Amino acid sequence: MPLTAFDHVNIRTNNVARLTAFYRDVMGLAEGYRPAFSVPGAWIYLGDTCVIHLIEADPAPTPYAEGESLRMEHISFRATGMADFIATLEDHGVDHKLVPFEEIGSALVFFRDPDGNRFHVDFPMSEMPA
Repeated sequence: MPLTAFDHVNIRTNNVARLTAFYRDVMGLAEGYRPAFSVPGAWIYLGDTCVIHLIEADPAPTPYAEGESLRMEHISFRATGMADFIATLEDHGVDHKLVPFEEIGSALVFFRDPDGNRFHVDFPMSEMPA
């Protein structure tokens, strides 16, 4: 039985509404259909594909602390329109770091969501500012 596709990541949070708004307003994803589970949460979609499941954590997850050893280091997406994306991050006060990765032909924009989960969005190297 070989694997055929990546399906989603499940993120525990103590503030589903805040993360849902971040993924919608900053990352351009959309909240969509979620079955009526007994635990509050949200499903976040990229187009027609649900890529992030949020669940209200009980007990609340430990807050992120700089320098900690993480079990999951980051989640990544691919995109175009780097300048607009960076402007959106800046408009929402989201700290970010741009890292050129010439070996794979991508420019990576690293940032954290409000709970401290680390993401990067990969853009074509041709979109790297001069």
